[in-house]
Amino acid sequence: MRILIATDGSPSAGLAVELVAALRWPAGSAFRIVSVVPRGANLAMTWSPERPEVEELDRYRDPVVRAHAVALADAERELGAAQPGARIDRFLLRGRAASLIVQEARDFAADLVVVGHRGRGTIETMLLGSVSAEVVDHAPCAVLVARSAEPAPVVFADDGSPSARVAATVLEQLPLPRGTPVTVLTVSDDSFPYETAVSPGLYSEAMTMYEQSKEEANRQASAVAGAAVARLDEAGFHPNAVARTGDPAHEIVAYAKEFQSRLLVLGTRGHTGLRRLMLGSVARNVLLHAPCSVLVVRESVAPPADGDELIHAAMAER
Repeated sequence: MRILIATDGSPSAGLAVELVAALRWPAGSAFRIVSVVPRGANLAMTWSPERPEVEELDRYRDPVVRAHAVALADAERELGAAQPGARIDRFLLRGRAASLIVQEARDFAADLVVVGHRGRGTIETMLLGSVSAEVVDHAPCAVLVARSAEPAPVVFADDGSPSARVAATVLEQLPLPRGTPVTVLTVSDDSFPYETAVSPGLYSEAMTMYEQSKEEANRQASAVAGAAVARLDEAGFHPNAVARTGDPAHEIVAYAKEFQSRLLVLGTRGHTGLRRLMLGSVARNVLLHAPCSVLVVRESVAPPADGDELIHAAMAER
């Protein structure tokens, strides 16, 4: 697998690095660590061939640039210790954070992007919630937004849609320990279509149609959950199925809290109407309010902004 990790040295980014380091990735996996500084940072470096003992990081004059360079070095050291023999590249970039992370994911042909949910704040911020959300929207692969260094237990929100099937495949490819507990959560939206019952004569008919649609949605949710449980069980997980009724985003977040989940997996597009589970707005609300890390699968890609550039690249072959 090819994993891209974004860091700025913030506690949130540190959790992202810890989470990647905690997993035992398959042999041959490659890692790319990136850190993005704002365009206004002073990129000047001190250099003296007569002073070879000067450490590379000490050459950065700007404290913001130095902080990002230190974050890269620390992340590389932690991953190297956890993944001996793995290929690890590190890149210090300047420009617009979300655009550059997405561009690096495309150039690296990443299978997974891992970011923190929030960054340093003030001028040197990198992984603000808006940045991680934008990466989720535009990355060419799955994005894991880290809120915890622990990868389990897992909640998989499933509605049987194509995006949910892709999310299930990504979940199966994560190097989680065999027997990891996974709850397959399906949510049926029980909102009543009041606009169809404005006339007293139509209320009874609308109510009957609503009950029939609700029953059908519940049957389909049960079938979807059963298929997902069978697939995850075959993949070596310890799955169980839970069905809930209500607002999808609220129920997903509420169950993750009750289950004390450390990872929530979902797609970004789903069905509409009574079978709706994962629309873009639902995924965004889950990202904002989930108590745990969130793995989101999305396919669209955004181009980088003009003026973004590579400052320094260092590759470590281990």
